[in-house]
Amino acid sequence: MYSNHTLRPVAPVPSWQDEALCAQTGADFFFPEPGSSVREAKSICGRCEMRSACLEYALDNDERFGVWGGLSEKERLQLCRG
Repeated sequence: MYSNHTLRPVAPVPSWQDEALCAQTGADFFFPEPGSSVREAKSICGRCEMRSACLEYALDNDERFGVWGGLSEKERLQLCRG
């Protein structure tokens, strides 16, 4: 599938995203300004049944910004360094 404006491939939306709680709350909680709290995002993630799929997606796709699967950027980096 291609976008009419950029002619670059458009990645399909992973199926878990349709059921994720973040899809119902908006991105502001999950992509806060630098230095802002991620407490609310982590609270929402903690109640989400799609949390593990979200974290797996973030790790597989090297997501470097925001809260994914209940972990911040720094926490995901530490997890990868193991």
